[in-house]
Amino acid sequence: MTNSTFDTMNTEAKKQLKSVFGYDNFRDEQEEIINQVLNKKDIIVLMPTGGGKSICFQIPALLFDNLTVVISPLISLMKDQVDALKSNGVHAAYFNSSVNEQDKSQIINDAQSGKLKLLYISPETLIPAMNSWFRDLTISLVAIDEAHCVSMWGHDFRPEYTQLKSLRTKLSHVPFIALTATADKITRKDIENHLGLVNPITFLSSFDRPNLNLEVRGNVPKQKKIDQILDFIEARPDKSGIIYCLSRKETEEWSQILNDNNVKANYYHAGLTSDERDKIQTAFINDEIPIMCATIAFGMGIDKSNVRWVIHNNLPKNIEGYYQEIGRAGRDSMKSDTLLYFNYRDVKLLSDFARDSEHSTVLQEKLNRMLEYAEATTCRRKILLAYFSEVLSDNCGNCDVCRNPTSTFDGTVIAQKALSAIKRADEKAGNNTIIEILRGAKTTEMFSKGYNELKTFGIGADLSAQQWLFYLTQLKNIGLIEIAYDENMHLKISTFGEKVLFGKLTLQLAHYQEKEKLSKTAKVKKQPSSLSPDELLFDRLKLLRRKISVEENVPAYIVFSDATLSQMSAEKPTTENEMLAIQGIGLQKYISYGQDFIDLIKLFIKDTGPKKTTFEETFDLIQQGLLVDDIAEIRKIAPTTVYSHLAKLMQDGFPIQFSAYVDDSDFRKVKAILPTLEDTSALKPIFEALGGEVDYGVIRLSLTFIGMEG
Repeated sequence: MTNSTFDTMNTEAKKQLKSVFGYDNFRDEQEEIINQVLNKKDIIVLMPTGGGKSICFQIPALLFDNLTVVISPLISLMKDQVDALKSNGVHAAYFNSSVNEQDKSQIINDAQSGKLKLLYISPETLIPAMNSWFRDLTISLVAIDEAHCVSMWGHDFRPEYTQLKSLRTKLSHVPFIALTATADKITRKDIENHLGLVNPITFLSSFDRPNLNLEVRGNVPKQKKIDQILDFIEARPDKSGIIYCLSRKETEEWSQILNDNNVKANYYHAGLTSDERDKIQTAFINDEIPIMCATIAFGMGIDKSNVRWVIHNNLPKNIEGYYQEIGRAGRDSMKSDTLLYFNYRDVKLLSDFARDSEHSTVLQEKLNRMLEYAEATTCRRKILLAYFSEVLSDNCGNCDVCRNPTSTFDGTVIAQKALSAIKRADEKAGNNTIIEILRGAKTTEMFSKGYNELKTFGIGADLSAQQWLFYLTQLKNIGLIEIAYDENMHLKISTFGEKVLFGKLTLQLAHYQEKEKLSKTAKVKKQPSSLSPDELLFDRLKLLRRKISVEENVPAYIVFSDATLSQMSAEKPTTENEMLAIQGIGLQKYISYGQDFIDLIKLFIKDTGPKKTTFEETFDLIQQGLLVDDIAEIRKIAPTTVYSHLAKLMQDGFPIQFSAYVDDSDFRKVKAILPTLEDTSALKPIFEALGGEVDYGVIRLSLTFIGMEG
């Protein structure tokens, strides 16, 4: 590709970002990643959930002449991404076990004829197809999503991914881009080797998700936990969330607890049939079920952007999994909450699971790191980022530790002693051995390996083994020390650690404290019941989005994300240009939905002008096509009150479509029962005569209509 051609494509990439996806600017490293893909380089992209990985291959796919193949293990994610692309006017399809044979034939024809720009396919489907119809495709780019699945060290190993190296060999002229949201150093190494990437350029985006509030509560009695979670949910009305549980039984119990307390929820686990799981997952995606109680499999591949909170009922088995699970909240970058409960029963159970695995040593060590996070006395965000080799210089201010900080001291010397011991042991010793070196332990290992001759031998004898374990854990948590899982858990010094060791940086550490079984029981402040005008508009925009999503049978966030609606409610666009300036609204989205949202905003602006009667306020909502329950929810009134408003509006000559609010069979029942009753001026006798089969509101509206007819 010549420089001029490359520059043209780069300019076109920015145009596609705006016209197709509705965004003015690329985020973080997206533009540079796209540039390198267009330059036909192999790429590894590590970017957190919600960071915009898909754009990195979707825009090149639009610019390349031929097909882009996207390999993903997640059937639900394929469907969501294809639906989203189609809503933006992009020709895309997915090919997996959920597609029937007739549709598969059509997709193959479309792919071979050049009609498709992107084809999503599962590795299980791809491998057998490589020697048949797949050979006849002309491919410009291959994207491998969830690339951590190739590594046995990753938290979601898939054997099929190890066979993808043969695809790289067959398509040696085609650039490959491997993408993941969760991969530590050893997993990244496997991605490069096992996929056969050629001199790949690695892009490691920040793993920081500052919009996520992090909180941990340890050893909370069950009833108190129930009370806390109910308070937590009550403080976040109408917000979508997930409660992750370790066992199937717990998911069902929590679903029952919530529903018994008038909180709509359902459960999801592998014991359900495939049809049941699909139905429940679809209901959650479409906002029909706001809360899901689920095992950790739930959420894989769900591109639902408006999950507002995630609760872990138990300790996760590793930080990678925990990070991925909390990452399902706030994918649209809006503020969201995460809450982790743990107790030592969780640790024992998970430890037993790890012990039965062929990789028991690694799994146990990763569980230890997860427990260290839960028990931490330092900024939790620093710990998460350090695990993925990223240093956060300042405390985040958005976790429970930062809000309730422990006292600290200058721990530079303690850190230097530990780091020096690791360095002098040639970074070939684990946790316990380093502590023995520091304390000058008279053990066989110390003498047989010559550790007793090291200058650091006994340099930390003034501290107990428990104290050294406490401080070493902090050094790991804040990123000075890394664990080499593929080298027998040996401790390594990071670049950050080197700076502290050689006196270029000082370090604050939390004072040593004995482990305490503490329960943080601070009550969450409940949200005020009154809403601002922007919040009211946001609610109305969500209802319109919901109506469209039901009509088109797509998830609500595929129409518009919460972030887009939030900006819309703040800026209140009323023209085409103003609407296209909203982030997330491209040309096709505007053509499909823009005018409907403009009309609603105009009505809202009109509503919030001079004060209207309560009946007129209801009529304005009727004009938007909303039904009784929607109007009742917006106006915070009972549905029967809405029916009384409808009756009054009909009497006053407002154009009310009676059949839209009263079913014909119900109307006939009311009309038929009237001649049999002595008193038809009150609603109760009619209601009782009909055996309670027709609501009071419907009876009232029917009587009004009959009176107007007569």
